[in-house]
Amino acid sequence: MIHVSRGAASLGAFPEEEVREGLRTGRFVSTDLGWREGMPSWKPLSDFPDLAGIAPRPAEAPPPQAPTTPTMIAPAAEATTGASVARDGLPWEHREERGLVDAFIQTLTMVLAKPDLAFRTMKTEGGLAEPLIYALIGGCAGAIVAFFFSLLFQSMGLFTGQRNAVTIMAGMGVGAIAFFILIPIFIVLGLFIGSAIVHVCLMIVGGANKTFETTFRVIAFSHGSTGPLQMIPICGGLIAGIWALVVNCIGLARAHDTTTGRAVLAVCLPLIVCCGFAVLAGITIPVLTHMNR
Repeated sequence: MIHVSRGAASLGAFPEEEVREGLRTGRFVSTDLGWREGMPSWKPLSDFPDLAGIAPRPAEAPPPQAPTTPTMIAPAAEATTGASVARDGLPWEHREERGLVDAFIQTLTMVLAKPDLAFRTMKTEGGLAEPLIYALIGGCAGAIVAFFFSLLFQSMGLFTGQRNAVTIMAGMGVGAIAFFILIPIFIVLGLFIGSAIVHVCLMIVGGANKTFETTFRVIAFSHGSTGPLQMIPICGGLIAGIWALVVNCIGLARAHDTTTGRAVLAVCLPLIVCCGFAVLAGITIPVLTHMNR
């Protein structure tokens, strides 16, 4: 992804091919400034080795807007300098220009492979509908494929000794239909309840620098991106769960402009509380049972 700016105005983050096509069509000019991960600073698009032969000469390009700031700070430097970078939004938030499928794949790849950059780019405001739709697509796709894998393994005689709820449902046509209907309902309820719990925990640890909307957007984009990992046979659910925790911690830290430690504590706090209650119950119940004898 290449971040492009013209003067003091950020034009957004685009794949290299889109920048290349934009230079051909005049959408971008050679004097526009660009930055991508690994670069120490911004530089004109004409200085990019892969774009130099495509960019028009500076004399042919329309004059850019006069910059209002003396320097521009690359997104990767935000954490160390304390300066903020314009949040142009994830590719999914620009799906009208990029297309539904391409925008979804680009967002999924960005969140899974480069969560730090993804959640520095994500808009912290803009409504709940877009991230919710994204989460439903990714979450439903992963759950449905995992369900069919379960059916396939059962037909092959694998895990025959495990008579869990999914196995029982697989043998019932009506139950299977109900399963597909309930998937999006469970995802929506889980997103809102989970986001509320995490946001309260962020407030407790002092890391909630933005509103509930920001927390919901992080959790939704994280779920929509890690949900398809359930498609991995056998261990997909475990991989998706572990990576979702990692992405949530990074996303909350970047979106709320807080430390990673506070974000990790907020995500793990519900687990710590549940484990504490479980240990307390494990100690108390036997003692009370012994006293009643």
